[in-house]
Amino acid sequence: MLQVGSLGGLGLSLEMLLRAEARAASKTDSKAGDVNCILIWTRGGTSHHDSTDPKPEAKAEVRGEFGVIDTALPGIQFTDMMPHFAKQLKQFAVMRNLNPQNAGHGIADAIMMSGKKMNPSITYPCFGSVVAKEKGAKSKLPPFIQIGTQVDRVFGGGTAGYLGIQYNPFELPGDPSKKGFKVRDVTLPGGVSLARVGRRRQALQAIDLLQRGAQQQPSALKAIDGYYENAFSMITSPATQKAFDLNKEKSETRDAYGRTNLGQSCLLARRLIEAGSRFVTVSSPSWDTHVNNFSALRGLLPPLDKAFPALVADLKQRGLLESTLVVWMTDFGRTPLINSAAGRDHWATAGPICFAGAGTPPGQVIGKTDATGARPVDKEYYSNDIAATIYTKLGIPLDTLHVTGDGRPVHVCDGRVIKELMS
Repeated sequence: MLQVGSLGGLGLSLEMLLRAEARAASKTDSKAGDVNCILIWTRGGTSHHDSTDPKPEAKAEVRGEFGVIDTALPGIQFTDMMPHFAKQLKQFAVMRNLNPQNAGHGIADAIMMSGKKMNPSITYPCFGSVVAKEKGAKSKLPPFIQIGTQVDRVFGGGTAGYLGIQYNPFELPGDPSKKGFKVRDVTLPGGVSLARVGRRRQALQAIDLLQRGAQQQPSALKAIDGYYENAFSMITSPATQKAFDLNKEKSETRDAYGRTNLGQSCLLARRLIEAGSRFVTVSSPSWDTHVNNFSALRGLLPPLDKAFPALVADLKQRGLLESTLVVWMTDFGRTPLINSAAGRDHWATAGPICFAGAGTPPGQVIGKTDATGARPVDKEYYSNDIAATIYTKLGIPLDTLHVTGDGRPVHVCDGRVIKELMS
């Protein structure tokens, strides 16, 4: 009773405690209804004006240099830099009424990837880390993988936060579009066979036995054993090696995604989901366009425009779209007014985001911004609502309770589910 009373003082009632314990005890890894996620993160803040929310009737210093094109939905236009998005709009949903409520790098990565406001005393876990904790691994692959290194960690964005480093993403540096791309620490070095790995493992075990006789720390050693077993399983698993090998794909498929870093990263993400990972973040750099916004976007937008619709179409063709949520998200939007350096600066109250799969009704544009794209009009949604929608689609109850290292109870999400994105 004293223990329950002390927890109650922190806001954790006996009812909440028992509910959390019951949920943990009843967790099963049923394939029925088991939904995974691919999150495409364009780091730096992608301009909504110059992609999915153009303002062709606005004055030139708002409208910008790009023209507009009609989409598959009557009355909806995108910029002429997004022809694949425009043609395939009936396959996914676009939101124009997101209010990111932030305009700072690092802060954005923490807020948008967790759905939690900044708190100087606690680092909240990102979506992938919560999924890794709540659902665990279902294959020899890590449940949470990040492709690329383009997530700002200054405020713990994209990490496990208070859940602990064991739920951090397995990060894959490098460019999957480059010839000879290999995954560090997973792909065997040239000349090293599986038999040789086995001999090295036996030697390591012999050395460990000598050390353990002197150290006598069975609990710590048991934990280390677990990490070793997981590492060796990944390295020696043919399925793991195959998942990372893009050369197994047809040339036509690779071309459809685009032979770019972002395009091949999205293709790799699909392979990793197929092979058993639960949550894959694809990170893309250089979207902070304070200077020469339009010349920068002429290089940045085409790979995204090609990769996102190709990923959605590929998942659908393979029968994986209903069990895979695809989200494109960025830090925030950019200013309605073009600055003196032909750029757009950070903008806190509007930004682009797209959803597909996992029961998302396709072929819709949700909400709208005002005449200059400054902020949503009428109803608007926030990062915690994005989180609530993602968690609900992935089968994680919003009242899932975690306890921080100092005993503080925290619910996984306090947002509202976006009904327009639910079937």
